[in-house]
Amino acid sequence: MYVGTLSFDLLLGDVHSLKEKRSVVRPIVAELQRKYAVSAAEVDHMNLHRRAVVGLAMVSSDAGHLSDVLDRCERLVAGRPEVELLSVRRRFHGEDD
Repeated sequence: MYVGTLSFDLLLGDVHSLKEKRSVVRPIVAELQRKYAVSAAEVDHMNLHRRAVVGLAMVSSDAGHLSDVLDRCERLVAGRPEVELLSVRRRFHGEDD
């Protein structure tokens, strides 16, 4: 069994309220969940309207498949024009841990 996690530190574009922030972050989280069957949520900077941290996790029996899905998730978030991807933190846990 392999577990992979990603943490995206995001700078949001022209956002002036927490309500506007939700309208940007929620669709990203929903698309990650829908397209890649990962668990995803906003996990930090909840009270800052121009920053967000989105975390996701996935479990797989195949390390290659897990790595491929995490790569696709990262490309999806990096390709969103309404956010700037400041950093990505990736963790990979295998049976040897």
